[in-house]
Amino acid sequence: MPSEEAAIQWVEWSALGIELLAIGLIVATIVVSTVVYVLALAVQHKDRADSYERYRRRLGRALLLGLEILVAADIVRTVALDSTMNAILSLGLLVIIRTFLSWSVVLEVEGFWPWKRPPERTAAARED
Repeated sequence: MPSEEAAIQWVEWSALGIELLAIGLIVATIVVSTVVYVLALAVQHKDRADSYERYRRRLGRALLLGLEILVAADIVRTVALDSTMNAILSLGLLVIIRTFLSWSVVLEVEGFWPWKRPPERTAAARED
């Protein structure tokens, strides 16, 4: 049966793995999206605005997903390792900040707050 110290180490490594997944996802999406965008500009001399908007949406989605995964890592770390009131308040503050950042990215990319999406934009966003 694993000791408590081994379990704590496993949770720490798990949280670190989740954080690295989020960072890797963001970096990989930035690299791939940038390559696709540059190639689109090189091949298509028209529709630059459309290519740019697709690029922004891809980057925005990667940031949103990365922020959500980072919140999951913080929750795992706090709940499993440090359930003190101070740690829970810090987690709450991080979740509030990351939620505000997520809403800001959605507003920047979509042009609307997450809770005010028009129906036609919702259907178009699923196609990308």
